[in-house]
Amino acid sequence: MCGIFALLNGSGDDATLRRLVVELASRIRHRGPDWSSVWTDGKKNFLAHERLSIMDPSESGDQPMQNAEGTISWVVNGEIYNFEKLREEHGLDCRTTSDSEVVGLMYEKYGPSFVNMLDGMFVFTIIDSRGKEPVFMAGRDHMGISPLYIGYGDDRSTWIASEMKCFQHTPSIKSYEHFPPGHYCTWTAGQKPDFIRWYEPKWLVEEDYVPTNAVDFPKIRETVINAVLKRLMADVPFGVLLSGGLDSSLVTAIAAKHKCEAKNSLDWSESLHTFSVGIKGAPDLANARKVADFLGTNHHEFHFTPEEAIDAVPKVVYHLESWHQVRAAVPMYLLARKIQALGVKMVLSGEGADETLGGYLYFHEAPNAEEFHKEAVRKTARLHQWDVLRANKATMAHGLEARVPFLDKEVLEMIMNINPQEKMCSMAERPDGVHPKMEKYLLRKAFDVPEDPYLPEEVLWRQKEQFSDGVGYDWVDGLKNYAESVITDMEFSLRHERFPDETPQTKEYYFLRSMFEKYYPGQHAVETIPDGRSIACSTPEAMAWKPEWQSQLQGDISGRAAGVHEAANDYYVSSSEAAANENSPLVESKPSHSPGRTVSARSHSSTRSSRSRPLRAVRIPSRTHTMRRLCRF
Repeated sequence: MCGIFALLNGSGDDATLRRLVVELASRIRHRGPDWSSVWTDGKKNFLAHERLSIMDPSESGDQPMQNAEGTISWVVNGEIYNFEKLREEHGLDCRTTSDSEVVGLMYEKYGPSFVNMLDGMFVFTIIDSRGKEPVFMAGRDHMGISPLYIGYGDDRSTWIASEMKCFQHTPSIKSYEHFPPGHYCTWTAGQKPDFIRWYEPKWLVEEDYVPTNAVDFPKIRETVINAVLKRLMADVPFGVLLSGGLDSSLVTAIAAKHKCEAKNSLDWSESLHTFSVGIKGAPDLANARKVADFLGTNHHEFHFTPEEAIDAVPKVVYHLESWHQVRAAVPMYLLARKIQALGVKMVLSGEGADETLGGYLYFHEAPNAEEFHKEAVRKTARLHQWDVLRANKATMAHGLEARVPFLDKEVLEMIMNINPQEKMCSMAERPDGVHPKMEKYLLRKAFDVPEDPYLPEEVLWRQKEQFSDGVGYDWVDGLKNYAESVITDMEFSLRHERFPDETPQTKEYYFLRSMFEKYYPGQHAVETIPDGRSIACSTPEAMAWKPEWQSQLQGDISGRAAGVHEAANDYYVSSSEAAANENSPLVESKPSHSPGRTVSARSHSSTRSSRSRPLRAVRIPSRTHTMRRLCRF
């Protein structure tokens, strides 16, 4: 994983353009601290690369790369897991052992259609100079695991960057947007790129499709194992992010038990290295230690205080390029810094399983199998703006690459085509006669192998705990309290004037939104951010499942906001959150610990919600325009 930048069909003198490209590309040097390079064809087209060397760390793996004749040049960010297979099967004349080299050589041989043959996480930009005028191509992986943005200038120039911070305060760039996942585009100088979808599985592109495949537990296990093994490909030290939850624990167990089967993997340590982070006493830390002890990993446990987490928020918003996912991003950002200091450059992570399998606790409330499936599709298709964006940018802020096996194309093809009735949660049912049909039952049962266990029973069947909660409830509640104390009631009352679009409905989000605006001003930045209304990480559409959810003006992403959570009775509701959901102004009141009672922001007293008492609210107006934008791709 690196950082790429391109200026195509620029205007001005070459020396000035080169200095501009160097400056803008340097803004993503955290993604590639190992080396920086800029290349130009002398025709106002530039490619820049900030390198994090993981495959072929030698100079031969530096980018931009060229074919043997020097007529095709390209930059790549990501990993192509099947690069060796492509080299052999297609007779590619590779001069390095870098996986990135196959991108340009496959394009040279097959043209734009080559992207369908890539297996990995990637973004790339190609300049093809074989004709009279150069032809440009850019593309992004199937799920948008690697970030990419595209910008446009009034002079008909096109700009491409791994992060949108490259486009800020640059007068030449008049607009920009997300480069859509699973798409590529080709164009020539003066044209505007036209996006073409290359990733077209039935579950994603057919709106009315509801799968009917039966469950095959051995096949699920085999496919997930293979996905983990291919991601152990590395020429540098690596490890696994271990939160102690189901998904990261399974990834850890597979890597520990099967790492000797991995190909092209550096054998740098006798035992697998695992990493966890949290406030001392957090639920995740104890479970992570339990898993590490069970598997015999070399475990590294790090701690932070709520104050240290809050101190990191400005930097996290800057790197995240979003006001969402901050709760989960801060611990990941802090952990990545610790890991990078140990000399580790790559980690595996567990993102993706909750979306494809309906692992979030609110899925317990899905009204039927069809709606369960549609919500799983919505969650998975939008990952590039949510968990995947957070996992990539929070780690790459410190030059640490995170790989996500649960978003492997073969895993997705299998999981997303299983009859959703099999994924539905029903705690009263015990399909195996022992375990309730809880969230992600299929994944748990696939790895329930008592004769050769992957995980301790109590971890394999542990209730879902969202990362931002699991690292310590004091962190999430502390962030809410901090925002309540620093954002005045007067400021908050004028929020609709300051933020007429995507208006924050709690002081926490006002605080985060204000910070985002400082770094990323303007409408184009706002348009990259999705609608954040949610109950326990649901999409806005799923809030229609229950009347009390539908009327929430803001809701909350915490898993404790779902009534099935074991800690739902202790879920903290800030005064601005309660006020937003009651559609009433903030008022001063005496401190109280009574459930459901709103208290002054200044008192720092908490308000609680019970399982049986959702936050009161008024129904919100339709946000059709926002939803159209969300569903565009």
